[in-house]
Amino acid sequence: MKAMVLEGIENYNLREVPKPECQPHGALLKVMANGICRSDWHKWHGHYSKKYPMILGHEIVGIVEEVGELTTRFKPGDRVLVPVSGSDGTCDMCKAGHGNLCESYLVPGIGYAGGFAEYVAVPYADRNLELLPDNVSFEEGAILSCRYITGFNGVVDIAKVKIGEWVAVYGCGGVGLAAIQTAHAMGAFVIAVARKQSSLDMAKKMGADYVISARECDPVEKIKEITNGRGVDVAVESLGNKQVVVQCFNSLAKMGRLLQLGVTQDGPEGDASIPINPLVQGELQILGSLSGPIQSFKPLLELVAAGKLDIKPMLTETVALSQVEDVFKRMDKGDTLGVIVCNDFTH
Repeated sequence: MKAMVLEGIENYNLREVPKPECQPHGALLKVMANGICRSDWHKWHGHYSKKYPMILGHEIVGIVEEVGELTTRFKPGDRVLVPVSGSDGTCDMCKAGHGNLCESYLVPGIGYAGGFAEYVAVPYADRNLELLPDNVSFEEGAILSCRYITGFNGVVDIAKVKIGEWVAVYGCGGVGLAAIQTAHAMGAFVIAVARKQSSLDMAKKMGADYVISARECDPVEKIKEITNGRGVDVAVESLGNKQVVVQCFNSLAKMGRLLQLGVTQDGPEGDASIPINPLVQGELQILGSLSGPIQSFKPLLELVAAGKLDIKPMLTETVALSQVEDVFKRMDKGDTLGVIVCNDFTH
């Protein structure tokens, strides 16, 4: 089968590789779509998860071709989504309902070969697959498996945004747009912060009440102006930028929550410096959120299928397998918008 193989830092090549085998507890999928995520870009640059060779890709949607003898929930022909938060169900986190924090870390493209390939073998399929609603396209499904669930779960279950609260979302990529739309749907007042006007325009489409260009002003000062000096109840960092983490923190009102969704580089290069006295004196909270457990997908998929969350505007482009690295290079320059999905695995 064809696959894009990462063979070293920024050494990314289209190869013919063996088709994976279905495990007794797993499922073999024909990949129909795979989102091109900033996390893949980080791995391409060698910022973390430096193991080679590696088939990247963790925003996978496909058709079940084969199931193992121990798999009971799925059958050949099923349209399925692979949640990024893979797990084996055996550790304490899994047993407590937090499979996204599983010690096995069965994330596609890290824990096993990912979806920038014609086929992928998913382990423990009964807990690591979800049926894709018939009225949701493969390309739309690829938006949901990582970036949308990250924004959705962070806003709903971790930050627990309430109606009437003020929410600032820094970064209007896939995760940020998901957070914006989710917070808007929950009745919050939403402020979007980004550097590109095209990203801010999309944020307005997804429900932002106010937009701030970080190129033209200090976003912290502008947020304080919009909120009459108070600050926001929740500031969402969706970029993985340590300077933006501090801006989010400084945007908070008293008793505010910083929701950290973005992943930075490993080690000191990715560490942010948070002022401790304002943290204590304002009774502020810093909340980390990693994708979402499998339980979060059911309400998300139902809302999308019912049209309560319209994710279609987020899908801005589709590309072929051999063009994935070109998208990474565009990410270097900030020349991407919304979510780009690979849906052509022929070349």
